[in-house]
Amino acid sequence: MTRFIHDEFSKDFIEALLEPYGAVKAPKRVATEVKQIDILFTPKVLQNPKLKVLGLLGKFAQFPAIFEPFRNPAPEDDICDCIIKVLEVKNALKRKAKPKKTTRKTKAKPKKTVLEETAIPKLWVLMPTVSDEILSKFKADPDTSWAPGIYFPPEAFRTGIVVIHQLLETPDTLWLRMLGRDTVQTNAIDEFIALADDNPFKQATLECLYNFKQNLELNKTEDAETELIMRLAPLYQQDRELAKQEGRAEGRAEGRAEGEQRLVLRLLNRRFGEVDASLVERVRLLSTEQLEALAEALLDFSTLADLEVWLNQ
Repeated sequence: MTRFIHDEFSKDFIEALLEPYGAVKAPKRVATEVKQIDILFTPKVLQNPKLKVLGLLGKFAQFPAIFEPFRNPAPEDDICDCIIKVLEVKNALKRKAKPKKTTRKTKAKPKKTVLEETAIPKLWVLMPTVSDEILSKFKADPDTSWAPGIYFPPEAFRTGIVVIHQLLETPDTLWLRMLGRDTVQTNAIDEFIALADDNPFKQATLECLYNFKQNLELNKTEDAETELIMRLAPLYQQDRELAKQEGRAEGRAEGRAEGEQRLVLRLLNRRFGEVDASLVERVRLLSTEQLEALAEALLDFSTLADLEVWLNQ
């Protein structure tokens, strides 16, 4: 059960980091058969220099990319399924790029449409460890132009295998190491906690980690999960402190009540997506003290139903 919780965290986390830079579709269905891509990312701008702040993950996202994160070492069949997905996407893009047929008779030859290589997503399979046997079966080799821990099968597969526990412990690999296991993950969380509060990804990551913690608490089955929950516990208070700081900053700029109101609505939208207009209106009618209490309470909400219950108190 907890494997799926870790998988969901990986998807939510990658989506939160990449969303400012392009379109993120998770999950994405491909082909007529039911196949789900975990994350399909299409950058707004190719080779966007702003992605450098995400280090190695940002390098992966310079061009269209498919991310398939695994909590455990991926077996051969699962990697094959991932490769099939990216090849199906490639074929779908080729079909879409073909010129439409016309009924008008003409001697002119139809123009040949060439699908740009940069338009075809590259698959990144993320896993904590991998066996030499698996690498051998896929003829996956390291590339000296990339960091250690990344292996590439033949180019026709458009695939990179990322072995998270082999990545160097540097700031460039931080965001990927947070998807690792055990010590690798907890060390990465420690590094993340040490980041400045004004880091552009601090708030979104805190929210992902806090939701992750809540789900683990409900479904923990291993001692390792208990240790991870304990490690994540201080982040709850940090999330609250950042929320308070945002509220104070908004308050100084626009007046205390309006600043609190904007903060609460922004946090609600960030956590639950678009909020029903009737709920938004009820939030706008709250006093400053009620808004401050709601800013604290909503960090414990799991669904918008929790907001309705709070408002009805």
